[in-house]
Amino acid sequence: MIERKRGVYQGRNKSSAYKDLVWTVATSSDTSLDIVGQTKLTLETIDKNLEELGSNKTQIVSAQVFIANMPDKPKMDKVWCEWLGENPEHWPQRACLGVALEGDVLIEVTVTAVRR
Repeated sequence: MIERKRGVYQGRNKSSAYKDLVWTVATSSDTSLDIVGQTKLTLETIDKNLEELGSNKTQIVSAQVFIANMPDKPKMDKVWCEWLGENPEHWPQRACLGVALEGDVLIEVTVTAVRR
């Protein structure tokens, strides 16, 4: 009944779905980039993960953004808003937290979305 999509890390999956809900998480595939580059790559991965389970960014109902440096939040917000688009009907509820992330990871995003 629960659908799970394997990721690359031991002990966790990149995405799960149950009935009409999808949960996914992503970080940047290239941690040598700055917050703008890492945010773009992270959101591209979120797009792919959602699509794999029959959803998309317009169906996100809740998002949590974890960033390593809160002073980078305005730069991340700019990329986030461009990614979401101008239609407020597609904007999710979102929380942004400053946290210690592993290595050179500057951003991690987790979302809950509805399947189409």
